[in-house]
Parts: sequence; C-alpha cells; structure tokens
Amino acid sequence: MSAYGSFPGSRPRRLRTTPAMRRMVAENRLHPSDLILPAFVREGISEPLAISAMPGVVQHTRDTLRKAAVEAVEAGVAGIMLFGVPADENKDARGTAGTEPDGILQVAIRDVKAEVGDDLVIMSDLCLDEYTDHGHCGVLDEHGRVDNDATLERYAEMAQVQADAGVHVVGPSGMMDGQVGVVRDALDETGHEDVSILAYTAKYTSAFYGPFREAVGSSLQGDRKTYQQDPANGRESLRELALDLEEGADMVMVKPAGPYLDILYRVAQAVDVPVAAYQISGEFAMIEAAAEKGWIERERAILETLLGIKRAGADTILTYWATEVAGWLRETR
Repeated sequence: MSAYGSFPGSRPRRLRTTPAMRRMVAENRLHPSDLILPAFVREGISEPLAISAMPGVVQHTRDTLRKAAVEAVEAGVAGIMLFGVPADENKDARGTAGTEPDGILQVAIRDVKAEVGDDLVIMSDLCLDEYTDHGHCGVLDEHGRVDNDATLERYAEMAQVQADAGVHVVGPSGMMDGQVGVVRDALDETGHEDVSILAYTAKYTSAFYGPFREAVGSSLQGDRKTYQQDPANGRESLRELALDLEEGADMVMVKPAGPYLDILYRVAQAVDVPVAAYQISGEFAMIEAAAEKGWIERERAILETLLGIKRAGADTILTYWATEVAGWLRETR
C-alpha cells in the first residue's frame, strides 16, 4: 500500500471504463428530436443545384424539398426551417416576392404541409434579404440605410402570408428593433394566434455566413453591421433577450452557435422558454473541408460539435446534418 493510504481516494476514471458505463453517466445526450433541418428551395429549377461550399446541401426543387421533408420525418427530426430563393428577376427593392401569396417560400410551405402535415414542425425564415435586389434584411431609406420601422411593416405582411400558407413557426431573423412584437400583433390580428415565433434573439454579424450567401443567392451590397450584433458584445444579447420575451417570443435563438457558446449558455440560464442554436453554414463547411482533407474524423467531429451546443444549453439545434445525424442516433439506440 502506498504511504498515502489508498491515494488517490477519488477515481473519476471508474465512470469511464466501458462504453456502457459512459452512456449510463452521460450528462447530455443528443436525440433526433433535438434537431431542425434548414432547407433551401429555389424558384424555377427542375433539378436540385449543389451549393459548392456546402457539400451535400442543395437548393431544392419543390419536388426534392417534399422528399427531404419526408426523409426528415422518417429520421425523427423535429422540424424544418425553410428559406426561399426567388429568381433574380423577381427581386426588387422592397422584397415583393417575400409577401406574395404565390412567392416561392409560401409555395414551399404549402408543399411541405401537404406532404407531411403536422408530423414535422414547419418553420419559415421571416426576412427580406433573399428577396431584395440590394440583399439587405429590410427596406432602405433615401440614404441607403435600412429603415427599421418601414421594414417592420413588411415583416408584418410576411408573417401573415406565411401563416396563411400553413407554417407552424415563423423565425423573424432581420434583427430589427421591435420585430417580435410587430409579428406577434400581425399574427394575432389575422387569426393566427397558434403560430409560434422563434426569435432570432442573438444574431451576430459573422464571417461564418459566407456559404449561406451562396445558398440563398444573396445580392448583398455592403454589410449588416448596423443591425446584426457586434461579436465583441455579450451583455447586449441579454438586453435583446429581455425585449424579445416582453414582445411575445415563444422560443429564442443564438446564431451562430459554435463561436458563441458563451452567449448560448448565458441565454439558456436566463430563460424558461425553449432555446435554439443555429450551427451555420461556415461551421458546417469547415468540418466538411477538414474531413475531406483527412485532417479530422468527420462523424466524431460532427457529433462533438452538436453535443457541445447541447451542453451549452440548446434545447434544439438547427444543423444541415440534421437528417443524417438523426439516422446515426437511431441506429445506436
């Protein structure tokens, strides 16, 4: 026996000895129902179009989007977040295609609803950036700046047409002041009290959005630093959080996820509503690129990043790997 008796007296390694032991004492677990699949549907195409910076992700046709929704249901994924990609000739300064009943996003909502009904939570991006010829998330004033209050009027219109199309959840993502309250009022005034709001509460201006710009065919001129949050700031997110909750948010989100796990943790500790995090395109692209080079183990890296997001406090995670990962999780149950 050692001179120190039974030193070390505490042996945490005892709880790591076997896979079964590690599973039994795991503090956090991923489940297919934690995952939401972001999906892009493009107007006027007959075949899905690959997104070069996002291997395996495509701009869907209406038909392939329906199939993707069915696959998500079969895998046990909780929801699908839809982004519409209009034809370039249908973009204008006010993002008119975003509020037309037959605009591509509204059509896609109806398609998915007809295909899977309530078996999948159908979510929609509520923002103008895909539909404007300048690529900003709102209406511009005479000086070329995003006009907050004029933009809110457009968001109210978007909420109504998306709800009319059958969406379960709208996701106002433009980071306009007052957007959640305006959207809530617009929904309630048109008989859509049951449509939920997933507030993009902490949405940072990030270099990791790059591949997404290709995915939605962005026409962005300039940047979004005057409305998306500064990466240097943390307390500001809690101010945004308080405002969103006061205005009626049903769920809140942090975006991006990986670089902002500290913000995600602080938000999750502060609220009693569901918390989402969006593992965005650049996060996806980095892992895929490194895995393609053989520098990391793809499956392990994907699961580790998702588990880290869950551990930081996310109840749901938007990830482009949602259906694939849900399949892995079901196989290992």
